[in-house]
Amino acid sequence: MKRNRKESKRRRETIQVWTYDQARQAVPYVTSIMQSLREHQLDTQRQQQVATRLAQQPGRPSRADLIAHADAIQEGQRAENRFHDALEELHGLDVYCLDPLQGLALIPFAKGDQLAWFVFDLYADDKLGAWRFHRDPLETRRPIAEALAGPSDSASMVI
Repeated sequence: MKRNRKESKRRRETIQVWTYDQARQAVPYVTSIMQSLREHQLDTQRQQQVATRLAQQPGRPSRADLIAHADAIQEGQRAENRFHDALEELHGLDVYCLDPLQGLALIPFAKGDQLAWFVFDLYADDKLGAWRFHRDPLETRRPIAEALAGPSDSASMVI
């Protein structure tokens, strides 16, 4: 019996790790993408809500209602496609969206020999004011001063 090679190998992915200065320089660009992600997500939800309300109206729908319902579904799909395009752009930077509505993203960096993340917060005064280790719970936020103490010299990490 042959083994399935894909199941036996662990998936490894190499990601770019950032320095704090690189992350600081990228903040305006990441801000722009995160704002777009949030708007596209809200637009998707808005169109889905319109489509749901139109579909749940009592009685037989009129021609105008059917057209409005189809338009809402189509607009929702377009907004979702724009969301995924912006998400791919963010992932191309090896920056990962944690919550588009709250404006949270994670930017990888190396803390010693461990993977860690700068926590980007769209609505904070200091958008890179916190960080966490990869193995920390998602809600963990450490002061950025701790991350800046000590070396972080790797250019990429395998996870």
